[in-house]
Amino acid sequence: MSRTSLAAATEEAARRDPVLAHLVKLVGPIDYRPGDPDGHFGALVRSIVFQQLAGNAARAIHARVRATVPGNFTPAALLAVPDETLRAAGLSGNKLLALRDLSAKVTDGTVDLDKFARPDDEIIASLVTVRGIGRWTAEMYLMFELRRLDVWPVDDLGVRQGYGLAWNLDPPPSAKELEPLGDRFRPYRSIVARYCWEAVALFRGGTDPSLR
Repeated sequence: MSRTSLAAATEEAARRDPVLAHLVKLVGPIDYRPGDPDGHFGALVRSIVFQQLAGNAARAIHARVRATVPGNFTPAALLAVPDETLRAAGLSGNKLLALRDLSAKVTDGTVDLDKFARPDDEIIASLVTVRGIGRWTAEMYLMFELRRLDVWPVDDLGVRQGYGLAWNLDPPPSAKELEPLGDRFRPYRSIVARYCWEAVALFRGGTDPSLR
């Protein structure tokens, strides 16, 4: 796993392309958000709970789910919580099954959250065996929880839209078209993805970033 700092990775990625360099200058430095207080398992639980929900509703349900486990939030502790208690916290049937599957697979070692040095593709392949975790969720886990620098989430609509806005591509690239466009930024494609999101925010905020 790369030991390069976020600042150094951003500087190197920006050096390779003038459009990205200008976007970095406009937006300023980005930072990592804090890791989940309940560790990697807690981060994945949070991702599942938050799927397809608005922020406030997701936060409320997640807080209630977390409150069902006093003390350390472990797979074994969550498995011990009765289904009816978790449903009362606001979980849908599908999300309950997803959390059960995640907890069971972490417990039996099918999903090993302690192997930090594994390549990104191996981690994604492991995570997507869990009910309710697709490639996008796995990629976000890599980017924000494991802080991997070379994730390229081409299926993310915001990344594609932001790339189109920044590099003046209309219509924005499809996932298939976007895939090779990240190659010149390896091994720092996570940086580009995050600034693509920032490009969307700039335009939506009414700012003319003059990216061309």
